[in-house]
Amino acid sequence: MSRSHHQTDGTDGTESTYRTYILDVRIVEASGSDGETVYRFEAPHHRGIEFEDPDSASLYADVYFDVNGFQEDGTGHRGVPPEIIQAGRDTLVAYFMTQPDIDENWVASYYGEKPEKVTRYVTRVRKRARRIREGARERGHE
Repeated sequence: MSRSHHQTDGTDGTESTYRTYILDVRIVEASGSDGETVYRFEAPHHRGIEFEDPDSASLYADVYFDVNGFQEDGTGHRGVPPEIIQAGRDTLVAYFMTQPDIDENWVASYYGEKPEKVTRYVTRVRKRARRIREGARERGHE
């Protein structure tokens, strides 16, 4: 699956909220300047990142919550934010899966694992992120 991953460079003005999360984090569905639908991850103190599909955008949000937020500015074109590196293999795998032109088979090959293990890593991150958000809501953080 092809994924776009770039800084927000403008839409044609048609946009709606695709998904909202706690702490003013959201995914916006927008029509790009080329007419294609894009999904933009937005969070306070984080530049907007656009994806071609909602699953990649929501996985990116899960990684964001898994590491308690991160900023990609200053990491370079091919860099990985330190918060993600320090979080462990499953979080790094999930982050890789949000990058353009990287899929489950690429990540599995990179780590010398089977694609099923990559799926398990991603599932762990999604579950952890969901528990983090639920816990924050229970503590009154919206």
